[in-house]
Order: sequence, then C-alpha cells, then structure tokens
Amino acid sequence: MSGTENGPTGTLEQRLRLGAGFTTADRLRVLGALSALAPHLSGWEHDRVDLEVSLKDAEGPDRKVTLQAWLAGRAHLVATSRERDLDHALAEVRRDLIRQIEDERSRREPRERRKMRNRTT
Repeated sequence: MSGTENGPTGTLEQRLRLGAGFTTADRLRVLGALSALAPHLSGWEHDRVDLEVSLKDAEGPDRKVTLQAWLAGRAHLVATSRERDLDHALAEVRRDLIRQIEDERSRREPRERRKMRNRTT
C-alpha cells in the first residue's frame, strides 16, 4: 500500500460511501467538498473509519444532506444540513463533523495530556 492509501486523504477516498441521492458522477465533487475533513480522521485506524454522505429530496422543499461517520467502533457521529445549495450544504456538514470529531478526540485523550497541552508557559 502506498502512503496515500494509509494517510488521511486515502482514508477519505477509500472509506466514503455515497448514499441515497448521490451518484458515482458526484463522487469527485463530494470528495473535494469534504477534503478538509481528511486530516481530522488521522487519529483513528484507517480500516476502522466508515463515512457515508446522503441527499434526501434533492429537488424538493425538504432537501437534506446527511454526513455520518463511524470511528473505530466507538463513535457514531451525524451532521445534517438543509442548505439549498449543495456546495454550502456539504461545507456545513463537513464543519459540523470536524467539530464532533475534535470533541470525540478530546474525550478520548487522557486528562494529564490535555492539561499539558493547554498549559501556557
């Protein structure tokens, strides 16, 4: 395996499933919109990260983008957006999921390490 396959970008590319409402033709657009998520996945084992993005009611009034992440069997995170513009909706779920991942990372980190990291000299 190459470094890309094991790295965070490889994790995003390999572990992201397109759910309902998206087609294979949308894959590059979705990957581009979610690419900033990749570095935040580095704290979890590559083969134990699963991601799925779905789009409900693409043309209707109840349009909803959902991004789900399952991280190392420990956390199931869900971010949703009702933005009408797809690119804005993808950006919103990406930001929300990054926030949730960082919150989960903080809960996993030992307290002593958090105290050391947060200290200023």
